[in-house]
Amino acid sequence: MQEYDHYAYDYSCETCDEMFRTEDDADEHMADYGHYAPRFPCETCDKMFYSSRAANRHMDSLQHWAPQVECETCDAVFYTQDAANRHMTAKAHFRNYCPSCDRWFQNENNLQQHLKSKIHLGQNMLCPFCKNTLTTASGVAHHLETGSCTCAPNLNRESIHDLVRRLDKQGKITNKLLEWHGSESGEYLVSSNAYNGSAWECYICHRPFKTSSALSQHLNSPTHKQRIYHCPNVNRCGKQFSALAALFNHLESESCSCMRFENVQRNAQGLLRGMKLIGF
Repeated sequence: MQEYDHYAYDYSCETCDEMFRTEDDADEHMADYGHYAPRFPCETCDKMFYSSRAANRHMDSLQHWAPQVECETCDAVFYTQDAANRHMTAKAHFRNYCPSCDRWFQNENNLQQHLKSKIHLGQNMLCPFCKNTLTTASGVAHHLETGSCTCAPNLNRESIHDLVRRLDKQGKITNKLLEWHGSESGEYLVSSNAYNGSAWECYICHRPFKTSSALSQHLNSPTHKQRIYHCPNVNRCGKQFSALAALFNHLESESCSCMRFENVQRNAQGLLRGMKLIGF
């Protein structure tokens, strides 16, 4: 074939009908004569262009840019964020949007926390002792565990745990402890020895605090207390808690899908009423 020049012409020009033996010959021809095919399409019509600059000029002049702003829920696409926002407001299509408050939220969790706040729920959870109203079951439990209830000043984390254990005979939320350190109800006092020269340091976890009062609050919180409660969703969630309020807060978040927020409030109200019957 070499002697008679019988090699096949396998490479074609992208514009005219000329054929070439090698890719280099084809490229050289298309470069010399400007015969490269246009590679840059308009985003709306069928026109093709030889450069991105030419395509951009065309789309600018004829407003042929494709819409880029997507609806957060459906498949609609818009040219501007304002147009997308109008659509999503009219159709309630914002993914993390509260229509009644006209507020957007960074993620689904923040939206759910907002919807479960007193702004939307009001304050419908009664303290069984003083009848003060709070927003959630976890708020009532915290109110009682911290000794904030004026009608039950002797209640705290430890005494509430004793009451709950007497009600929870099957151990659905309370841990079966070999040893219950009831002495944990004592209060920690912060001395000057806790200051390390630059901060007030927790002797258990070594976390620094700016003030002695902040360290005192940390030490007397449930942070380092015994884990005495567990999530009732034992097959899918192994989380344990040192305070009833923390357990309720976990259930209210619906993070382990154990029960709906509304069911948490209803079940907690029954438990709190039972505590009153036993304790007073």
